[in-house]
Amino acid sequence: MDVISLGIGDPDLPTPDFVVEALVRAVRDPSTHRYPPYEGTAAFRRAVAAYYEERFGVGLDPDREVMALIGSKEGLAHMVWAVVDRGDAALVSDPGYPVYGIHTLLAGGEVIPLPLTADNGFLPDLDAVPAADRRRATVMFLCYPNNPTAGTADLEFFSRAVGFARENDILLVHDSAYVEITYDDYTAPSVLQVEGAKEVAVEFGSLSKPFNMTGWRLGYVVGNAEAIRALGVIKTNTDSGQFQAVQRAGVEALTNPASRDFIEQMRRVYRRRRDATVETLRKLGCPVTAPRGSFYVWAPVPEGFTSAGFAAEVLDRVGVIVTPGSAYGTQGEGYFRISLTLPDERLEEALRRLASFAAW
Repeated sequence: MDVISLGIGDPDLPTPDFVVEALVRAVRDPSTHRYPPYEGTAAFRRAVAAYYEERFGVGLDPDREVMALIGSKEGLAHMVWAVVDRGDAALVSDPGYPVYGIHTLLAGGEVIPLPLTADNGFLPDLDAVPAADRRRATVMFLCYPNNPTAGTADLEFFSRAVGFARENDILLVHDSAYVEITYDDYTAPSVLQVEGAKEVAVEFGSLSKPFNMTGWRLGYVVGNAEAIRALGVIKTNTDSGQFQAVQRAGVEALTNPASRDFIEQMRRVYRRRRDATVETLRKLGCPVTAPRGSFYVWAPVPEGFTSAGFAAEVLDRVGVIVTPGSAYGTQGEGYFRISLTLPDERLEEALRRLASFAAW
């Protein structure tokens, strides 16, 4: 059977030519073939700081408040080990990216879910967190634009989250992998734009989504210097950093003026795919909301189905893979996720097959 996967969020669009060419030049320089600095090259850290200054108006010390990562997933996982001891707890978005909760469990910690519901715009109700849970938690994981729900946040919410973290002596970890994948009138902010955020927060970024570099494995963490130092203790005893040639290509991605045009072109592609997907689902009677961020569509399953049951039925009957919402937490039950990261013609065929399924 010809199976079409709408599952994993792995961009089908190529990395920009100017980034590829920068890598080729760097690979041919023998000086890049040796071990890189553990914290990332100075040039890459300066490029990240320059990006934050230009994009968000946030000043960063590249020596203390920026660290290179072998992809943001690696950094998020290792951050847990830096701040969660056995018996500690982590406040984890539910539904949420599985890495947050799984590594909390691996580190001997307890996961305290932060429910994300449609009624609250897929934002956690921080006021509802019990006092006992606040006392036990050492870290809180948020992600906006959100994976998997595609929910979005504004600076007012981030201000409340920073205040909550400060009041309860909790490290706020914000996963901003989708910060550049936005639509319509929405521009995603950085949590570090909140005054005083660097006292309690770190933000993880990735070059995977804005520059289609998922296989290159390059990301960064910025913000609270002490938390980054603690993460460095874990990383220097675990990995040896990212290939310097890849970091040089990352500098090109972050600093080349052509990058803004590239990102805008990419947004137009995803916007077109989003609109086609939402239109098809609505015609089928699925009450789906058009996302303003990420390249995912988060939709309710038809009545009478569980998330996993619906995903299995769609795969079996029409050869289309969708991700069951329950894979991301208990609050994901009743939903499924579609990724828009495949060529238009394959997406169109997948949508035709979903229309033939017509379970709504």
